[in-house]
Amino acid sequence: MTRKEVVDSDIFGRLLEFEGLFVNREAMRPTFMPEILPHREKEINNLASVLVPALRDETPSNVFIYGKTGTGKTAVTKFVGKELLKKGRETGKKVNFIYINCEVVDTQYRLLQNITNHLIDDWSERIPFTGWPTDEVYAKLKQMIEKEGGVTVIILDEVDKLKGDEALYNLSRINSDLKNAKVSIVGISNDLKFTEFLDPRVKSSLGEENMIFPPYDAGELQDILNQRVEIALKPGCIEEDVVPLCSALAAQEHGDARRALDLLRMAAELAERSKARKITRKHVRLAQNKIEIDRIIEVVRTLPTQSKLILLAVLLKEKHNKKTGTAGAVTTGEVYEIYKDLCKKTRTDSLTQRRVADLISELDMLGIITARVISKGRYGRTRDIKTSSSSGEIMKILQEDEVFKELMNYKFRGQARLI
Repeated sequence: MTRKEVVDSDIFGRLLEFEGLFVNREAMRPTFMPEILPHREKEINNLASVLVPALRDETPSNVFIYGKTGTGKTAVTKFVGKELLKKGRETGKKVNFIYINCEVVDTQYRLLQNITNHLIDDWSERIPFTGWPTDEVYAKLKQMIEKEGGVTVIILDEVDKLKGDEALYNLSRINSDLKNAKVSIVGISNDLKFTEFLDPRVKSSLGEENMIFPPYDAGELQDILNQRVEIALKPGCIEEDVVPLCSALAAQEHGDARRALDLLRMAAELAERSKARKITRKHVRLAQNKIEIDRIIEVVRTLPTQSKLILLAVLLKEKHNKKTGTAGAVTTGEVYEIYKDLCKKTRTDSLTQRRVADLISELDMLGIITARVISKGRYGRTRDIKTSSSSGEIMKILQEDEVFKELMNYKFRGQARLI
């Protein structure tokens, strides 16, 4: 065995020689629950005041919690739920707290099944993933809640991801079917207009109280990050300007604490991988680029075919302009002409120019491109379109599909047409 083979066979041994920068890596994740939630005292007290009747054997009001991603909605709800259970044990009051993520559990059957199974200790008696009539699952849920007694608080996170109103309707009327127990619903959503589309019967019974969580500002984000730094990282391994930079960057994106934590965690991991002794601004910038590229890659990968064709049209025109030294951004008309040619080549039905303009707006909203409306005077208006991320990375994702890989070889003839 050669020396090289010996070294290669112990790659983890060499990596473990570097002690690393973390004391508790999990504390940098958004799912970590600290003992104190900075700058959410008001929201904690408000939610606690809504749920405190549960400790008096009374039915708490149903409540909907709104706010942008990363504003602490889930963290506050889980924190209050933990304290509610703790106080219930201290006072001898029967309280159940059930958390469901509706992005994962998104159908009526799965929702009722998951809530019921939270109340069943014996695995052999649990409801299967499929196979039961929904009415039977609902009947089992009522039976288990009655058996438990007391008050059951059900948290429906990402409640707007539920398919249909049937599940919410069943839960909204469950108290009228119970004799010895009570149920309270807490819905959490990023969509402020979510309840506008609910069945009026559901809306009137579920939307008894509303809470809105404001975004964090840069100073508040700094406090949150400093708290996690003390828990997660070794002393003295981070430069003073790193936390303010992460906070400022996240504050620009609507005060998202989750974004700030991801940025700081990734910066720390990149520093650790490079065996640096300190986390610096350079690591934050590298982390920002990596997170942005990872997000764009995932979004592009899941785009519908029509949106991918429009995006490819933008990329091809940008590449052509760069090659020929043509100044200026790509216009909507140019994109549409190229898009139509791509549709012919792939035998895909082309959309109208108006619909293509709508899809360009969606790509702009997703942050994949920027589409700035400009006036052409008496010639009307158009949009200057540019890719806002690495065009090379986006090209790689599109080339994962064999059909799109072939389109990369197209050559321009004239101003905007493809051969």
